[in-house]
Amino acid sequence: MDATDPGPRMLNSTIAEARRLLALSEELGLTLRVMGGVAVRMRCPSASRAPLARDYADIDFAGLGSQRGALSELFGRAGYEPHAEFNALHGHRRQFYWNPDLQHEADVFLDTFAMCHEMDFRARLAAETETLPLADLLLFKLQVIETNDKDFKDALAILADHPIAPHGIDGDYVAEYLAGDWGWWRTATLVLERVERYAAELPEFIQLPAVARSIDQLRDRVTRQPKSRRWRIRARIGDRKRWYELPEESLNPDL
Repeated sequence: MDATDPGPRMLNSTIAEARRLLALSEELGLTLRVMGGVAVRMRCPSASRAPLARDYADIDFAGLGSQRGALSELFGRAGYEPHAEFNALHGHRRQFYWNPDLQHEADVFLDTFAMCHEMDFRARLAAETETLPLADLLLFKLQVIETNDKDFKDALAILADHPIAPHGIDGDYVAEYLAGDWGWWRTATLVLERVERYAAELPEFIQLPAVARSIDQLRDRVTRQPKSRRWRIRARIGDRKRWYELPEESLNPDL
């Protein structure tokens, strides 16, 4: 085993810890959902085995800004310590907590997620239990303009294990969302092409045919979706003006 590989015991403990925190949040009447790589691992069996398995630096959560004061109680009861300086500066939108005994970090986004693009996920928190919906998990991966290995693997795990369908990856939702914002559309369609190339070159990736079909279906659905007036106006400028943000490294989530 590679020295950087956390192994199945560490991965299992991360999933168990995420579920422990979710159960505690429910006891306290808080709305919390897992997002990012750990959420992908919870929803996608392919993320637990080669060639898509990877390690996780922390557990990312989506929560409500209206409940931010109660989050300190939640994580305090769970044995976590707040990152005092960061939370004082950014706590209205994002909070960090650390459990020194379990060696787990919790990164909590409130109301919105902002990296290369911004998404308001408040209306999506109650859509499913445990994690944000699969469509949102995929969109988060497709908005990373500087795509890396973990982003490719997570996106492929979602596409490999779930169909483009209302009960899987809701392609209609993805298409409608991207039709409202040219910048989001430009990045997502660009990254989807990269995901397709990555999959074709990934050794021993036996799910390639299924993923290729899902990408074609998703691309077709996005192409056919009528675009908003805002989308069409921004499309006239195109790539001549940068359409994405490059977040500071210190604030860049390990999704």
